[in-house]
Formats: sequence, structure tokens, C-alpha cells
Amino acid sequence: MNSLFYNIKQGFVQIFRNRGMSLASIFSIVAMLLILGLFFVITVNINLFTEVVKQDYDQVEVFLLDKTTKADAEQLMADIKKQDGVSEVEYRGKDDALQILKQRWGESGYLLDSLGKNPLPASILISVDSLDNAGAIARYAGTLEGVDDIQYYQETVDKLTKITNFLQIGALVIMAFLVVVSVVVVSNTVKLTVFARAKEIRIMKYVGATNWFIRGPFLAEGIIIGVLAALISTGLIALIYSKIIESIGPQVLAIVSSPLISAGYMTSNMIIIFVALGASIGAWGSIISMRRFLDT
Repeated sequence: MNSLFYNIKQGFVQIFRNRGMSLASIFSIVAMLLILGLFFVITVNINLFTEVVKQDYDQVEVFLLDKTTKADAEQLMADIKKQDGVSEVEYRGKDDALQILKQRWGESGYLLDSLGKNPLPASILISVDSLDNAGAIARYAGTLEGVDDIQYYQETVDKLTKITNFLQIGALVIMAFLVVVSVVVVSNTVKLTVFARAKEIRIMKYVGATNWFIRGPFLAEGIIIGVLAALISTGLIALIYSKIIESIGPQVLAIVSSPLISAGYMTSNMIIIFVALGASIGAWGSIISMRRFLDT
């Protein structure tokens, strides 16, 4: 335990001695983590939106014209139910649609009371027993008289899935490149400390200091740099993300019927990932520098 405290103390001392390079290392890792965090936030929220859409993926909503009566709708429902792959058909009136929208708006639902006339159309909800049948059923429903529009998410889900996969691959490539750059910068920082303490290191070896006793402070220096950078970048991303959520507002999110990951949940998960990544970058930078420039 005493050795651990000694290494940490010496790590902070060495960071203070090489303030310029230490700051360069911290800013390098912060920049890398900020870019990674941007991709992380976007990808996670797109994944959430995709999952929300997929909940409606097995359901086709057929919007009816205002002139379509309840009796006409029942006839349409009977025709649709005869189609292969239809497991359930449900009628949703204009008032029901408005009540559902109010529930989605939550505390802001009272704003819809000022609309006066209900602008929402009646609709028929078609549940399918297989996703493969949804496209054919949607096309059939679109040919029926009295139908105004069809809401069907297959194409949207496919596009979102492609976007998500592209972002994930792009994030991995960019992250790998920036991690290498950050490791090199941290390695150069530790290298300067090794050169500055070369005489001291030789004396320590002459008096019998072990290799790990010598390596410890340099390893601690790199880890501290990585952790500090991770905390700074997490704080910046949390601040930016919370401001974005605040500027968008719950009303807009309710209208698009898709939530965003809460800032608290995002931050709590990101700080774990970033601290682990930042500490790893710092540790590897120190290890590489010591292997090349510390004769142990």
C-alpha cells in the first residue's frame, strides 16, 4: 500500500514538473474522447429510436379519410382481416387518437386542448403475424377506397439500421486512429520524464531498486493523465448533451414519439467507459516509453 501511494505521489510530481507536455497529453486524449463521445451519443440515441420504431414494425396503421364513416371502416376491417398474415385489426377513432397523443405529451398534453377541432384522422391498426407479410398487407390496404395514407416503418428501420452500422464502424476506425495518436503523445511525455530522471534512475538501480519500483511512478503518471482527460471529456459531453436535450424540449420529443437517452444515464455509463479507456491509453503510453527508453 505504501508503494502504491508513493507511485501516485511521484506521478503527480512528474506531471507538475512537465506541465507543458502533460497538458498536451491531456488535451490530446480529451479531443479523442470528445470525438468518440459524439459518435457514442449519436449511435446510442439512433439505436433507441430504431428500437422504438421496431415496436411498431409489426403493425401497419391505415389512416382514413374524414368522409369515411364507422360503418365504412368496419367493412374495410373485414376485407383486411381476410388477408394472409393479418393477426388482428383494431379501429382507432379520432378521439382515441387525440387521447393517445395527449398521453405521449405527458404534462404538456393540456396544450392540445386549445386546438378546438380535432385534426387527427381515424385509423385502422393492422397487426401482422410475420414481418415478411407487412409490406404486402400495407400495399393492399393502400388500394382500398376511403384510405388516406399508410404508415409503415420497414423502409425507415432499414435506413436507420444502415446508418447505425455505418456510425459504429466509423466510430471504431476513428477511435483506433485517435487512440494510437494519444498513446504516442503520452509516451513522449513520459519519455521526457525518463530523460530528466536518468541519473536518479541509475542511482536507484545501483542501490538495488527493483524494475517495478522504478517503473511504478511512470506508470502512475500515464494513468493519472488518462483519468484526468477522461473526467474532463465526460464533464464536457455531459454539459453539451444536457443543453441539447434542454433546447429540444419534451414537446418536440413527444411529437416525434421518440425519447432521448437521459443525460444522467448517459453520463453514468460514459464515465465508466471513458475512465477505463483513458487509463488504458495512459498506461500503454507509459509502458511503450519505458520499454524503449528505460534500461531495466
